[in-house]
Amino acid sequence: MGVTETTSFRANVFDPNCPGRGVMEHVASRWGVLVLGVLLDGTLRFGEVRQAVGGVSEKMLAQTLQALERDGLVHREVRPVIPPHVDYSLTDLGRPIAEGVRELYRLIEESTASVLVAQAAFDERKAAR
Repeated sequence: MGVTETTSFRANVFDPNCPGRGVMEHVASRWGVLVLGVLLDGTLRFGEVRQAVGGVSEKMLAQTLQALERDGLVHREVRPVIPPHVDYSLTDLGRPIAEGVRELYRLIEESTASVLVAQAAFDERKAAR
């Protein structure tokens, strides 16, 4: 029997058996965080997502989008034209998660200079040992 919207279920990602860990893995993956952030700006086609993310292969992007779609975070719409157009957008479930992810990488961007200083200091201390 599967979990439904009406089933009482409380996830605990610190539990190794929690199914939320799989979702967290998709969201927090190298490409998942970037795809979710890019889609916050609106509906995009596959090539536009790939260009906006930068550095992702077609295979990895396809796998990432499929995982996020399966998790209910991304909507995939195929438009019946020749050649077919496939649009990707965030779902109502995916939007708040993407906003949280975007806040995380904004914090990372703001802290990067300080992190680089800390890394250099660490490397100097380690080299001096």
